[in-house]
Amino acid sequence: MSMRLHHVPMTRSFRILWLLQEMGETPEVLTYAIQDGSLRAPDYLERSPAGRVPALEVDGTVIYESGAITEYLVETRPDHGLGRLPGDPERVPFLEAMHYAETQAHLIANLNLQWIFLRDPSHRSDTVVKIEARRLQATLAPMEARLAGQEWFLASGFSAADTMMGWNLLAAPRYVRFDQFPNLRAYVERMKARPAFKAAQALDGAPNFHREEFYAVGEA
Repeated sequence: MSMRLHHVPMTRSFRILWLLQEMGETPEVLTYAIQDGSLRAPDYLERSPAGRVPALEVDGTVIYESGAITEYLVETRPDHGLGRLPGDPERVPFLEAMHYAETQAHLIANLNLQWIFLRDPSHRSDTVVKIEARRLQATLAPMEARLAGQEWFLASGFSAADTMMGWNLLAAPRYVRFDQFPNLRAYVERMKARPAFKAAQALDGAPNFHREEFYAVGEA
């Protein structure tokens, strides 16, 4: 069955691009730019009411929100073993990862707003930037501890918890220095070595809104 993914490079929609590659599925990718207003067009808002990516057309319906899409895909395609279904002993940590990933991504989105998307940079608040970067750093510490004793976010091995959480670890280093997180750095290298990750990167496209490799007060 054909799939269409509404996508912006190097955003949360990469989670779905990567997950589908892990499942051996390559969707038709429709690429947007955040800055040009295309995500606010009426026809797109019918697919994703908040005007955000991803939205996935699959199985005759349109699903938005990366966590919802992920849960739907792993539940409707269980043979890939990427979900943890009801009754699985890792069901709770799997669901926690789905939602923790969004808690963390919200902080990244706030930092994106402050550093990149404010029309007038003078409106950026250094206080807000510092607080949000510290909060993001604090969310990374438990992940660093978890990965001290295992390769992936679930003890049993790779899962869609990694496609959800892994994207955050590509975005967070623009705002938090990763020198203090050796386990997360090693995790990112394992993640990037996966064939499906490489295939998803090839489909992703060039990031079209970041201007700096690292954003910090006094450095941008």
